[in-house]
Amino acid sequence: MKFSEKNLSQTVVQLCLAKDIEHIVLSPGSRNAPLTIGFTSHPGFTNYSVVDERCAAFFALGMAQQLGKPVAVVCTSGSALLNYYPAIAEAFYSDIPLIILSADRPEHLLEIGDGQTIIQENVYRNHILYNGNCKEGEEFQIHNETVINTALNSAIELSGPVHINIPFNEPLYNLVDIPTVRPQDVPARAINISAFDQTEMLQEFSSLWNTSTKKMILVGVLKPNSIEQKFIDFIANDESVLVLTETTSNLHNDQFITAIDQLIEPLNNKQQATLEPEVLLTFGGMIISKKIKVFLRNCKNMKHYHVDTKKAYDTFFKLEGHFKCTINTFFKQLVENSKPINSNYQSHWLSVKENRLLRHESFVENIKYSDFSVYQYIFKYLNNECSVHISNSAAIRYAQLFDNKQLQTFCNRGTSGIDGSLSTAIGAAVHSTLPIIHITGDLSFLYDSNGLWNNNIPSNFKIIVINNSGGGIFRILPKAKKMDHFETFFETRHHLNASHLCAMYGLEYFKAQSMSEVESLFSKFLEHSTKPALIEIFTPPEINDTVLMKYFKFIGE
Repeated sequence: MKFSEKNLSQTVVQLCLAKDIEHIVLSPGSRNAPLTIGFTSHPGFTNYSVVDERCAAFFALGMAQQLGKPVAVVCTSGSALLNYYPAIAEAFYSDIPLIILSADRPEHLLEIGDGQTIIQENVYRNHILYNGNCKEGEEFQIHNETVINTALNSAIELSGPVHINIPFNEPLYNLVDIPTVRPQDVPARAINISAFDQTEMLQEFSSLWNTSTKKMILVGVLKPNSIEQKFIDFIANDESVLVLTETTSNLHNDQFITAIDQLIEPLNNKQQATLEPEVLLTFGGMIISKKIKVFLRNCKNMKHYHVDTKKAYDTFFKLEGHFKCTINTFFKQLVENSKPINSNYQSHWLSVKENRLLRHESFVENIKYSDFSVYQYIFKYLNNECSVHISNSAAIRYAQLFDNKQLQTFCNRGTSGIDGSLSTAIGAAVHSTLPIIHITGDLSFLYDSNGLWNNNIPSNFKIIVINNSGGGIFRILPKAKKMDHFETFFETRHHLNASHLCAMYGLEYFKAQSMSEVESLFSKFLEHSTKPALIEIFTPPEINDTVLMKYFKFIGE
């Protein structure tokens, strides 16, 4: 086995190995050659080559999301590392461990007009857990070991992105047969996130909980199987508790409200006052529904508490307390202190839910071919034998309206951007225990189409593209389509399709332009084949917003 002669490369590689960071996504370059040599020469690493750095970072993000452990990305100097930034921001807000290893020019070549140089130190300062800046030279070995240990441990302990900037002098390709350094591994701390030391606040909360007849629990992004079943049963069986979940909550019970917008959109002022909770308990990541945000921000006398090991956002401007522990730890304490109280809060709103569902079924019986009818069919057809990765914008919002049948569901909701959805899904598919289906709109797919330039796409990976010829969500937004030049600069109308991309990247391609074609092709599309597959479903852009508005009006009648 060969090693780069660079002590810095050897130090990074050995410490990654010691901390069980084994998955490395490499993008080509010369300045990062010592790192590429180090990782690819060692049998302890699984290496992936992705040319486009933006795609590479989201690909690593998807792997880290599934593995629950850090994945490293390695790039050359200059603008290369700036392309990592969207995925870094997503990792930062979604608590996904990502390790950025950027090669750099030595200090004497910076800001003198040399090629591929920018100021790389602390470049991600606003969206990173730790910035580590190494220095080349034997005299800096202790400094570098400290920086690298701190960075890697921060990613492991705090579950988020870290950056290590690593300068290399030329020559870059020299090899040695035996390592020249043996860095000291400082192990990551085992943080006890199950401990509970907020007794005073729990007593205050328990008193409020036990005397409130209208308690609402709102669940954001959660990994599947995050909550013990006994605690799910506890909140489901409390008649004073109404639980609202989202597609990305991965939390299922017949007593929960799963389509929040379906419930809230038709409510008048009097009905909203009836729904207003006395206490709001939240856990999980970002909330998708804008309607529930607006509703809760307008509540007058609500008190909000959040459960999370790291942070609590004052999303509704009424945050009273933050329980810094796991959800299961919190509920264990709450159950021990809970007392039943008579209430019809849950039963009333579950009856409203049942009425909404009846109206929903009535509406879809005669629905026109549209985005709505396509999403309705997709979520009716899919089952829990697969996992879905949904892109942002219209796709995730439509998904909120349908029964997802306990599907494992993921979406990049940290920053809610359309960039990187495809690459994230591909990364997740590499390590998912279930086949992954990526559901996306046309703009999100085309924006990240370089994600298909990846030799690691599993043969059972499937992509569903709903192509409405532009950014259909802008037609839904209030007043947007009344703007001058709406189709050109907001909706960005286009006539592109995915057929040539599929041919170039070796995907099996299916095309549907009507509901009958969708129904006839869908089972064949989902069949396992020797290569990934994509179905592109074309919908009429002019009627999608009208159908959706009619839907919300109809279910409230």
